[in-house]
Amino acid sequence: MYDALQYLYSIGVKLTEEQYQNNSQKKVIVGLSGGVDSSVSAQVLKLMGYETIGIFMKNWDEKDENGYCSAEEDAKDAQKIASQVGIPYYSLNFVKEYRENVFQHFLDEYKKGNTPNPDILCNREIKFKVFYDKAMELGADYLATGHYCQHIQSGEEELLVKGVDNGKDQTYFLYTMQSNILKNVLFPIGHLEKKTVRKIAQDFELATAAKKDSTGICFIGERNFKEFLSQYIKSQQGNFVHLETQKILGPHDGHSYYTNGQRKGLGLGGPGGPWFVADKDIENNFVYVVEGERHPALFADELWAFEESWVNNRPTFPLKCSAKIRYRQQDQACTIYEDGKSLKVIFDEPQRAISVQQSIVFYQENVCLGGAVISKSGESYFQMKKDLP
Repeated sequence: MYDALQYLYSIGVKLTEEQYQNNSQKKVIVGLSGGVDSSVSAQVLKLMGYETIGIFMKNWDEKDENGYCSAEEDAKDAQKIASQVGIPYYSLNFVKEYRENVFQHFLDEYKKGNTPNPDILCNREIKFKVFYDKAMELGADYLATGHYCQHIQSGEEELLVKGVDNGKDQTYFLYTMQSNILKNVLFPIGHLEKKTVRKIAQDFELATAAKKDSTGICFIGERNFKEFLSQYIKSQQGNFVHLETQKILGPHDGHSYYTNGQRKGLGLGGPGGPWFVADKDIENNFVYVVEGERHPALFADELWAFEESWVNNRPTFPLKCSAKIRYRQQDQACTIYEDGKSLKVIFDEPQRAISVQQSIVFYQENVCLGGAVISKSGESYFQMKKDLP
């Protein structure tokens, strides 16, 4: 025990002997993804004295064009980690729930020309809903994950706080978690930087210590996005149109494959450019493009959002705070107003490439307040200029 407490202290976990003994009476189910972050989370929980159980969630079961499914490899790695840490291991199948509640929504929105965020929906509908419910049903006191964020109690409030590693903070993906769930959730590595997590994995010779981090959308993996989407959405060829001149610049493979602000994969050569997607006309299957990443048509300073979700109580509006409209974006100062059944957000500085169905997430300093789904953006600076007399 003493060695465990000393090691924990060295990684910023200050635990007394009494707390250690109390932890032994608590059961924690940790989601093992087969990656280094969840592996170290399991190891830290075991060191803290919790009765720890590792569970792998199978959310996807389709193989790629080469007959490979990353979920199979991840499950094997998760099982190895459970054995190394010395905890029981189980696997739960949520493929049906994921397909119905996450993947179908993803497809439906892309067909409409929008840009949904399946990772946020997965957290809301799978990890912290069906998986959470199952963990509680199995008698767990807590559910733990390897997310880079922190859970801090402040008086009667459960706060969702940014992870210490600014480059890895994942609160953007977790804003839909409400306090009644958050109170039973642990984030064992949220106070650590990624390099420290890797060091812990090396210290305990965990099988995933050198495993590459997963990137992109989980069910697409390393595959080409357009090729993957074309298996499910049979888009019709349309035209790229120069927003200012209305000149047709060339064909595109279907509006579903492009999102606001996109540069790569347009296939527009010749004079001019570089070209960026500025807007879409779904009815006519036009994708409007402009030249230059700072073109006024790419910027607007207001948006509307719906499906709001707050970690604690709904705040009073207007509310001055900061927000992100995409993961890894720097916090942007803004003011939130009520506008009928929607929220209207006005930014202090214009924002680039606001995309419908992405989420806007609100913060006060390092505390994540909640967020909402973007339903439309305000007029771009290009549009406003056109309307001037």
